[in-house]
Amino acid sequence: MKEKEFRKTIVACALGECVHVAGITNFLRLAEQTDWHTVFLGPAVSIEDAIQAAVEHKANILAVSYRLTPETGEQLLAEFAESADHLKENGVQIIFGGTPPVAEKAKNIGFFDYVFDGSETIDDTLNYLRGTTASKANGSDTYPQSAIERIVWKKPFPLLRHHFGQPTMAATIAGIKKISAAKALDIISLGIDQDAQENFFHPERQDVRKKGAGGVPVRTPKDYRMLFEATRIGNFPLLRTYSGTDDFIQLADMYVKTINNAWAAIPIFWFNQMDGRGPWDLSGSIREHQKAMVWYGKRNIPVECNEPHHWGMRDAPDVIFVVSAYISAYTARYFGVKDYIAQMMFNSPPGTSDLMDLAKMQASLEICEPLINNQFQIYRQTRTGLLSYPLDPNAARAHLSASIYTQMALKPDIVHIVGHTEAHHAATADDIIDASKMAQRVIENAINGQPDMLQDKKLQERKNHLIREAMVTIRAIQNIGIHQDGDPILNAECLSQAVIDGILDAPHLKNNRYAKGEIRTAIIDGGCEAVDEKGEIIPEPERLHSFL
Repeated sequence: MKEKEFRKTIVACALGECVHVAGITNFLRLAEQTDWHTVFLGPAVSIEDAIQAAVEHKANILAVSYRLTPETGEQLLAEFAESADHLKENGVQIIFGGTPPVAEKAKNIGFFDYVFDGSETIDDTLNYLRGTTASKANGSDTYPQSAIERIVWKKPFPLLRHHFGQPTMAATIAGIKKISAAKALDIISLGIDQDAQENFFHPERQDVRKKGAGGVPVRTPKDYRMLFEATRIGNFPLLRTYSGTDDFIQLADMYVKTINNAWAAIPIFWFNQMDGRGPWDLSGSIREHQKAMVWYGKRNIPVECNEPHHWGMRDAPDVIFVVSAYISAYTARYFGVKDYIAQMMFNSPPGTSDLMDLAKMQASLEICEPLINNQFQIYRQTRTGLLSYPLDPNAARAHLSASIYTQMALKPDIVHIVGHTEAHHAATADDIIDASKMAQRVIENAINGQPDMLQDKKLQERKNHLIREAMVTIRAIQNIGIHQDGDPILNAECLSQAVIDGILDAPHLKNNRYAKGEIRTAIIDGGCEAVDEKGEIIPEPERLHSFL
């Protein structure tokens, strides 16, 4: 294939007697993904051959590496610098990569335009390849400050997100600064305490004894501005926070003005009296959530519906997870959201297999695909199950890595890291930086050649089965709203009735005054199924026969 005229060329090799090329090949993979033409000369290349190849290929960059003894490397690189000086005079950038001791020698020579010592983040390397040097890569001009722009900028790598919130403002600010300086995340999701979510505009309802329970106790717009200012270093990560459980529009306006809220996370059935996390009844909260979607949609701010995993964490069958994914996207599109973030929590409920997890997520994505048009785009966000972590720290690290590797089969736009400390304590800044490093390594491995797990025959069969079953459940919801005004899938009373009647149900809703809570589920062949008293699977046409 003829090379594009506008593409620039990198010529790379391991210099002298050095045969270690793994670092070079990883660098060249990144270069190719940012539209560079690459020429790899191989290991143990002589100075003369490296220079000659740079001339022949009209290289814009000559990248050399040396990973052996620093003293030997210093002599070799000094000789190389003297021989390659004419290349620099002709505008060729000369860069070096090696171990930290050799890289230090390379820096001292003062010849190389850029020296990589292995400590660089993916963002650092991408910035260099896109023409932004390290000295310039320190502001919001380099790191996009809206979610969709940042997704596009970082492709093919997903954005990294993690929750963070300590019991005091001071500890949270210090932690955000540390995370930002380490360039560990693209998005910091503020974990705020319950009073901030429910009673921000109602100080009379706040309980001083509960301050800081569950997250940072933000109490004023100034507090939010201080948290935002803490992100203005390193890779300038975006901030986002909970949409709250009351005063939704007031909170939305304040979030945008103080932290430039990256996107809103709005449920449909949750964060109300049904789950004990807010003052609204079920139907009232659905209407308020819909109004909040309208507000964000008018301002072109993305919206995430974390609806499916709230059912999954309550042991609902996989089919209800898929149905709620469809209802979420359908609702968001109708109420004016243009950029929709589909969040898919794996390992929920615990015990589901990786294969069946992927089938469930594929079903959730495919059932929503017909909704996509020029005015409505869906972005993929994956995460590890909140309740799935083992307590043992080594096992937890392995679980984080394995889960994210599985998630990468879906080619997510955002990976929501759930820290490996989750079973023991809320993640500190150091925990998050460690989790980010693990996630980044796993993601690099997956992008560099992961097998296509989605083509597995059992996965495809399960995916198609879940979509067929989900359409039955959706039809049942539509049938109970046949005499209601408008579209039953958008009608708050109809959706509430679907929960009351048990069309949408979960075992953890037992004895809940807003839900039936009678469904039984079990993990069978890796998937979560509705079952009868004998543990036999109940297909949706049978479970919902009275509504069809």
